[in-house]
Amino acid sequence: MGKRSMPDTSQTAGPHVPVLMDEVLAALSPLAGKRIVDGTFGAGGYSRALLEAGAIVIAIDRDPSVQPFADALMAEFEGRFMFVPGTFSGLDTLASEHGPIDGVVLDIGVSSMQLDQAERGFSFMREGPLDMRMSGQGESAADLVNGLEGEALANLLYAFGEERKSRRIAQFIVAARETAPIATTLELARIIEKAIGRKPGDPHPATRSFQALRIAVNAEFDQLVEALFAAERLLAEGGRLVVVTFHSLEDRIVKRFFDPDKGGPAQSRHMPQVETEARRWVEVAKARKAGEAELSGNPRARSATLRAASRSAAPSRPVKLDGLGVPQIRGAA
Repeated sequence: MGKRSMPDTSQTAGPHVPVLMDEVLAALSPLAGKRIVDGTFGAGGYSRALLEAGAIVIAIDRDPSVQPFADALMAEFEGRFMFVPGTFSGLDTLASEHGPIDGVVLDIGVSSMQLDQAERGFSFMREGPLDMRMSGQGESAADLVNGLEGEALANLLYAFGEERKSRRIAQFIVAARETAPIATTLELARIIEKAIGRKPGDPHPATRSFQALRIAVNAEFDQLVEALFAAERLLAEGGRLVVVTFHSLEDRIVKRFFDPDKGGPAQSRHMPQVETEARRWVEVAKARKAGEAELSGNPRARSATLRAASRSAAPSRPVKLDGLGVPQIRGAA
């Protein structure tokens, strides 16, 4: 046989291996004939698995580079796969014209496919422009690194990356950009390494700072919150929402969204009990992590956490950040 003319979106041959695949499918099962929104399409790993399980899939992604993977699945699963360009924060609007939706799956964060594309500027391990924009539009990471005042930059790195040495890193960045703007990923990574050093066996010193910049550039926390509430509006009673996150800040938001009591003040048993709101999500599953078999073949899965729940009959809530533990940049307006 000749070389494939379309991108391969299979789990084994594709440019990105989706994590916790078995757990995602189990959380959404049974799938035959169900309409599922894949809100973070990427290279189509989840979409392909859902289609092969008999589902109808409406996929969403804001990254224009994923279009060839969408085209491949549309050709292979004609009539059962639809692709809608856009941000998953508006998934209820984007998917509404495709009929009643039975489930939504979200894989939050940057994909290995994006990390592997040096020209996208996501990776501190590859030389590329300091960009990090998933949509290719708006402010880039270079704009933030070169334009923010030192204190604002330090606060961003601390809030979005949990970087404890954020002030020292910001000082080194400000000093370096006085000579010339910081333009590339490796240049920034070297500045950060110089600022805080590197111990053998530890994660790369730029890991948290690059995470913080990527989250800020793509407004990822805002997008996540909007997407969760969009799924709440979209799904009818019994609909399933499955979310895979890759760091504790995202996971905390999802956990508290499913169970608002987790983010509220504890009630004393000696005081009159405050009546809680009707629950929008029931059958909230315990957090799932990857097993050793998956970890041995896909190290990216080590930081992944899956949470899932079913939609109740209660009316959807207005979008509200209070109680979700969304990180806030100190001093921001």
